[in-house]
Amino acid sequence: MVCRIVELRHKEVISSGNGCRIGYVDDVEVDTVTSQVRALVVFGRPRFFGFFGRSEDVIIPWADIQLIGEDTILVSGNIKFTQKKQRIPKSFV
Repeated sequence: MVCRIVELRHKEVISSGNGCRIGYVDDVEVDTVTSQVRALVVFGRPRFFGFFGRSEDVIIPWADIQLIGEDTILVSGNIKFTQKKQRIPKSFV
């Protein structure tokens, strides 16, 4: 199966260890030297309608991906949460 990065954004990420839904793919980390996808990023969920920011982002290393299906991506249970990075719109930079 051939899949484009744009199509990954429509797939739901599910942990195969406990079956919990992690979310949808929001971003992809790419190593520009080797031209390989390093990880998938699922942004944290908004807290109280987004007024209190977001919870931590989920970084899923490519090695932890077990299966990419038509609608879902199954990952192993080794998921680490990272601190939220500041997302500043380009109009403010």
